[in-house]
Amino acid sequence: MPTALELQVKTLPDSPGVYQYFDKDDVIIYVGKAKNLKKRVSSYFTKNHDNGKTRILVKKIVRIEHVVVDTETDALLLENNLIKKYKPRYNILLKDDKSYPWICIKKERFPRIFSTRRVIKDGSEYFGPYTNVKTVYALLDLIKELYPLRTCNYDLHETKINADKYKVCLEYHLGNCKGPCEGLQTEENYLRDIKAIRDIIKGNFKESLEQFHQIMLDFATDMKFEEAQKIKEKLDSLQNYQAKSTIVNPSINNVDIFSIISDETHGYANFFKVMNGAIVQSYTTEIKKKLDETDKELLELFIIETRQRFNSLSREIYVPFKVNLGEHIKVTVPKLGDKKRIVELSERNAKYYRQEQFKQIKIVDPERHVKRIMGQIQKDLRLHEEPRHIECFDNSNIQGTHPVAACVVFKDGKPSKKEYRHFNIKTVEGPDDFASMEEVVYRRYKRLLEEEKSLPQLIVIDGGKGQLSSALKSLDILGLRGKIAIIGIAKRLEEIYYPGDSVPLYLDKKSESLKIIQYLRNEAHRFGITFHRNKRSKSAIQSELEEIPDIGKQTITNLLRTFKSAKRVKSANLDELKEVVGLSRAQKIYQYYHKK
Repeated sequence: MPTALELQVKTLPDSPGVYQYFDKDDVIIYVGKAKNLKKRVSSYFTKNHDNGKTRILVKKIVRIEHVVVDTETDALLLENNLIKKYKPRYNILLKDDKSYPWICIKKERFPRIFSTRRVIKDGSEYFGPYTNVKTVYALLDLIKELYPLRTCNYDLHETKINADKYKVCLEYHLGNCKGPCEGLQTEENYLRDIKAIRDIIKGNFKESLEQFHQIMLDFATDMKFEEAQKIKEKLDSLQNYQAKSTIVNPSINNVDIFSIISDETHGYANFFKVMNGAIVQSYTTEIKKKLDETDKELLELFIIETRQRFNSLSREIYVPFKVNLGEHIKVTVPKLGDKKRIVELSERNAKYYRQEQFKQIKIVDPERHVKRIMGQIQKDLRLHEEPRHIECFDNSNIQGTHPVAACVVFKDGKPSKKEYRHFNIKTVEGPDDFASMEEVVYRRYKRLLEEEKSLPQLIVIDGGKGQLSSALKSLDILGLRGKIAIIGIAKRLEEIYYPGDSVPLYLDKKSESLKIIQYLRNEAHRFGITFHRNKRSKSAIQSELEEIPDIGKQTITNLLRTFKSAKRVKSANLDELKEVVGLSRAQKIYQYYHKK
């Protein structure tokens, strides 16, 4: 039986994120980031580490927590936040408390735009943070190239400008500024440029794209190809930058984020704590339902207990739907933008936690896992009983040649390959999938009834309404209609058809029920097409040997058993052939291949 720690490592997601190691005293001793959480964390426990410090760290790990994020950049930022907050013993701490750069649009008349590592709450707008300083410089250079902005730190109040207090500087004469300090540029005109710059920083290049192209074309027309290339290079370097981070955002301050997802028996809830615009804490747990509680009831209970547990004093919370927590806490249900994205990130972590719990149950308690899966399929497909035994049929032929069919059997959601069956189509001539399906379904269940073997709870037919109707005819003849559930699955849109119902059922593309049905269908197709190819290949080989005069089927069988292929029969000498089929037949075969 694997330990709790081994189970955690085995069931981690293959997603970017941040992991935290805890010791026996439940203290964080290490925080790390990963492009793939499962691979990175597993490497600590599967490698022989040369570094003594790492070996000691691994020995002290008792528990692991992780947070799934959208990108590697977010993982880097979240790691930075958590290291600064918790100062884990085995992490390298930055002595200068270095932080990542932001782009600031200063709150002032004729706003300046510059990079900074300090976020000051004075109403200014901050974009970032950026993990790559080159991206910041490329962005600011591009903005400077496109829009002349002031760089001075004068207080450009209207009264001071009217009093001629300032004079234009060298930047104006170089064409880098339009001289708002002398009233040579209106505030309205300047703010129009700021609006366009704000869109560029956010990554909304759509409106400015025509202007960029025009500038490049103007440079090219004037034979200034180097300048045109510079503009193009700056644009290319910014294609992959992330304008906003979900992990660090100064517009979200001192807020708690909660979310929940649930199934029939449990709820899975996540909590993020945001302080000073950064996620500094994450907690996810499982809640067992007692009396079929709603998501709203479970989330309200989780919020109250979690805020008490972590001594949260935040006056505002973000949640995916309205909850009742009294008058002292502001409840926000974000509809769009940064706030909505951070709630979605919380929900994503709850979903990953749920998946990990399922994986752990599958390892520790396989029967419980099977029962849950079977119960889910029963509910999704509206069946009367759990489909512990499922069979799926598929036809295979190419332009009507060598028609065959396959039946695959799944027990408890897993393939039972010893019970797979191939069928050669006997009563149908030409490419008739409907008649072929009718034949194989009849033959399969007629035999099961004669041998008094157990029948499946569910039959899956690979095909739409036509194939399903053909299979039903056979069940009617055998008196099994209504005793076995039967559905058809059409490939194109994964539509599920029921007998007598023209409107198909569409399951969620991510549902476990649909994945198992797709697995059944794909396995039946694989099994059938392999049999079909082997039959065609064998037929082609035999047809070549059958052309030899006075050579019968038994002789062909003996030849193939010894030489394995018609090509080797052709290249064999007379003595080799004589040992297998005797002198008389050997001479006929040898002469057939060596007439010339």
